[in-house]
Amino acid sequence: MWSRRRGLLRPLGCGVEELRCRRREREAALRKARREQQLVSKRLLRDEATEEAEGGCVVVILGEAEIQEFLRLAQRGIEEKERERALVSLRRGLQHPETQQIFIRLEGSIRTLVGLLTSNQALLQLEAARCLHELSHSEQSAVAEACLPATSYLLTYLSSHSSDFIELCLYTLGNLIVESEAVRRQLLPQGIVPALAACIQLRPGLYSPPAHTATVTTRPKAEPWGSCGVCLVPSLHHLQVNNALLITQGALTTLGLLLLDLAAAVQRTKNAGLELLVCPVVRCLSNLLTEAAAETVGGAVHLRDERVVAGLFILLQFFLQEQPSLLPEGLWLLNNLTANSPSFCTSLISLDLIEPLLHLLSVSNVVSVLVLTVLCNVAEKGPAYCQHLWPGLLLPTLLDTLALSDTEVVGQSLELLQLLFLYRPGAAQAFLQQSGLQALQRHEEVAQLQDRVHALQQTALHG
Repeated sequence: MWSRRRGLLRPLGCGVEELRCRRREREAALRKARREQQLVSKRLLRDEATEEAEGGCVVVILGEAEIQEFLRLAQRGIEEKERERALVSLRRGLQHPETQQIFIRLEGSIRTLVGLLTSNQALLQLEAARCLHELSHSEQSAVAEACLPATSYLLTYLSSHSSDFIELCLYTLGNLIVESEAVRRQLLPQGIVPALAACIQLRPGLYSPPAHTATVTTRPKAEPWGSCGVCLVPSLHHLQVNNALLITQGALTTLGLLLLDLAAAVQRTKNAGLELLVCPVVRCLSNLLTEAAAETVGGAVHLRDERVVAGLFILLQFFLQEQPSLLPEGLWLLNNLTANSPSFCTSLISLDLIEPLLHLLSVSNVVSVLVLTVLCNVAEKGPAYCQHLWPGLLLPTLLDTLALSDTEVVGQSLELLQLLFLYRPGAAQAFLQQSGLQALQRHEEVAQLQDRVHALQQTALHG
């Protein structure tokens, strides 16, 4: 953007468009990297009550003979309880990687498990699904690929009447998708996209807390999720098969409606744990908005601009009060909404949300960077948008952020000032009058910031 010649810094002729292009490329790369980082973990769903009832037994490695005996009892046991106990014992053994390897090498083992999954006895079906879920959590792709014969049935059961069973099938599919390209190739013709689109439709009792408490152990860290979130996270957050097709199936519209309903729910209830439903909706929507298909289908139209922005700010306030650590999730969604959409930027302005955004700068450095990035998205849209940023609280606030030592926060502040001076030259003079040069001088020796600091100094002094 800026070139040195004879000791002076001056803007290049293509300044505005080059600045826009660089910002868009950098933001697109950042959004892609964040989405891909989120999509690599598996999740393990275990019912705490069930684990306690089983006495927290130490997991032991099962040999071939023991596995065959448990499968025989599960198939041909005299009483249903005996059959169920055999599957419980098998499931516990399958928590050990060595047992998993022995199991998949044993001829007919997966076929027997699939047979039990498709039986007409609900308890046996559930335990067979739990066994498959343990296998799906393996770090070995061979174990995931051994589960291929079960995928069509797991998809079928997504239309089950049991929320627990749907939850388990979704988690299992999500884990298999992450691990194996072969599974991803098989699921697409089997109809995974329409099945997942159906899973994110609004359901009665969406906001009721689940009767059981499930612990979801992730790699690298653990997260608890509510039942609605469980349906969304494996469906969209893990799915890397064809997000573009998912978008054309109406996922943006459905998630937008879910976000609005959740915003209404947090206003009328103090229900603890509601953030566990909000977070996956926000995260899934953020991920889908990074897809080129979202722009192609007109994401702004599908998301009903102003209502979604208003709903998102209700959720940001909810995060601030109940779970501040989730604020970056909401702000990342706001960043993705405003990055390429003048209409969402217009909504921020028309709803008078610039000042509430500025108030979030005091929360943390991570939050500050995201807030400043959103404001850059607004400023980048041109003079008509920048006139709503200055005059106002923005310049005094940026002087405060320039006093911080965090390089990323300062860098994003400099970028915002650069855009503001570009489109509102009067802001540069106001900046000088408020001791702006002294604020910039603090960062003259910081290697990552030098060019931008010098460019801003020249702009402020010479216009």
